Amino acid sequence: MDEKDRLSELKNEIRELIRLNFVLPEDIPDIELYMDQVTRFMDTHLHRNSRGDGSEDKPLTKTMINNYIKNKLLPPPEKKRYTKEHIIMLISIYYLKNFISISDIQKMLGPMTEKYFDKKDEKGRGLLEIYEEIFELGRRQYFNIENSILRAKEITDLKMADEDEYLNKLVFIYMLAYDIYGKKRLMEQLIDEIDEAEMLKAEADGKKTRKKPAAKSKAAAKGKTAAASKGKAGTAKSKAAEKKPDTKATAAKAKAAEKKLTAKTAEKKPAAKTTAKSAAAGKTTAAKGASTDKTGTRGKKA
Repeated sequence: MDEKDRLSELKNEIRELIRLNFVLPEDIPDIELYMDQVTRFMDTHLHRNSRGDGSEDKPLTKTMINNYIKNKLLPPPEKKRYTKEHIIMLISIYYLKNFISISDIQKMLGPMTEKYFDKKDEKGRGLLEIYEEIFELGRRQYFNIENSILRAKEITDLKMADEDEYLNKLVFIYMLAYDIYGKKRLMEQLIDEIDEAEMLKAEADGKKTRKKPAAKSKAAAKGKTAAASKGKAGTAKSKAAEKKPDTKATAAKAKAAEKKLTAKTAEKKPAAKTTAKSAAAGKTTAAKGASTDKTGTRGKKA
């Protein structure tokens, strides 16, 4: 086998190995599915991506779905029914979990869930439209992956031409691993940047949220102060009203008191006259007595 035929055979082998069973956007059902139907759908479309015959390696199980929901990777279904958006999220998790951790997937997909799950952005794009764009770019990237692998193989064969098959494959694996490692590191860095941006955004939103209740509290305090002022004013008015005398009642009381005083005065005046008369009578009697005494004395002398 010449070099050209060997390279052609290698290309076919690589294409077969890296061929992915993509889930076409139009294949995702529009109707809502129960969990059994979801796992069956995923197994039908993705089982060929598993290692070997895939009989023991299911792409998705009920336990996986429950764990994804528990770890907030997947929004919970309504009435145990999963929508098209749930299927798209499960497909994304299926591919990503082979390269990055669950916590990184959560950081990566969290904003997507918040912005696009059962929602539309300012351009009218929902989760399905985003998946369609990713799917199209993924198909184009397929050829770049193929060329990258072929280039690594060419370098390996060039440097390890005189070595045995084991060493040749070992070096080829390392070459692929370096490529995967470099891309994985870049993925993690991008995920950290996404997470940091989301944290700053959440912090800014939290400050805005905290400011709004403060403004409301000030307004409420002003309202309470105004109410208290009105209450005090009303209380002062009530007290003033209680303290303010009734003019008519006061006049009536004054007249009644004046009448009583007049009556008492009238009662005292006759008594005074009687006393005066008694005093005058007493003086007259005393005068008469004195006169009598004088007359009697004169008689004795004579």
